Amino acid sequence: MLNQESLVDIHVLHQQGHSIRAISRQLGIARNTVRSYLRDIARTPNYGPRPERPSKLDPFKPYLRERIEAAKPYWIPGAVLFREIETQGYDGKEGIVKIYIRQFKPQTEEDVVRFETAPGQQMQVDFTTIKRGRFKLKAFVATLGFSRGSYVRFSTHEKQEDWITGIREALHYFGGVPKEVLFDNAKCLMIERDAYGEGRHRWNKHLLELASDYGFRLRACRPYRAKTKGKVERFNGYLKNSFITPLAATLKQAGLALDVETANAQIGPWLEDIAHQRIHGTTKQKPAVLLVKEQLALAPLPARPLSDKTRPIPSRTAIPVESFQHPLSVYDQLLGARP
Repeated sequence: MLNQESLVDIHVLHQQGHSIRAISRQLGIARNTVRSYLRDIARTPNYGPRPERPSKLDPFKPYLRERIEAAKPYWIPGAVLFREIETQGYDGKEGIVKIYIRQFKPQTEEDVVRFETAPGQQMQVDFTTIKRGRFKLKAFVATLGFSRGSYVRFSTHEKQEDWITGIREALHYFGGVPKEVLFDNAKCLMIERDAYGEGRHRWNKHLLELASDYGFRLRACRPYRAKTKGKVERFNGYLKNSFITPLAATLKQAGLALDVETANAQIGPWLEDIAHQRIHGTTKQKPAVLLVKEQLALAPLPARPLSDKTRPIPSRTAIPVESFQHPLSVYDQLLGARP
């Protein structure tokens, strides 16, 4: 049996006017085989291209292209766009949406290294920078290793107090303390690496006080191996693609800009209703379900109130109205229509 390449060669040479004998000699194929293939082609009816069947997605394609264009140079994941058009009446499958938008998607980043930990073992923390033109947001992100439950706090800076406040708030948000907290080699937290021997670092005194008060150990990534914090690094990308990009695109379409206060006001409901309810790609379970199990393994919080610098994560019923750039009704109208 001839392979596909040989069949194509026969067809092309025949179209170019070569005889059966010439094709046979050039390709080293028996003349009867060449003749039989060309005879089969002649007998095959040419029906022409089939017309495309109408799709349930057709009425929503202009909206999808508009959202993709508004988000550039960033990308809104297919799951997010599916939820948006689902609220507008689309009753097709999510896979159809993902297949359609794939043609518009830029190259994806390389996956980061991940490893598994026991419930209550580790919380990974990081700061990620979110660039929106000239404007930058900083996001403190904490992710529990077992459940992938996450906490996010936006700010304009990445200072010592932002790290300390973020860690403290994350522990209270999760309702307990893991055995260890894994850091990158942030200069404001690690004064000197291996100062007292290999793996014995000189830490920021305020961070040491926090660790002592709450009862967790400090761990640092190896130099130049920041991506060993795979869980929090991966969540950073998910946060940017599934929360920041669609929110910024929505505001941009209305002539508004994303700022720290708006992001903090919206992140609480998004974590509760979207991030913690998704099926995680690695665990194949919802973070909300695993978080219930992991909370049982966390050590209790210290029996003392939060410091004055600590504020609870924003919720649906506690949005700081005075912080918005425009009247709250504007944001309700914009953001209430899209998850």
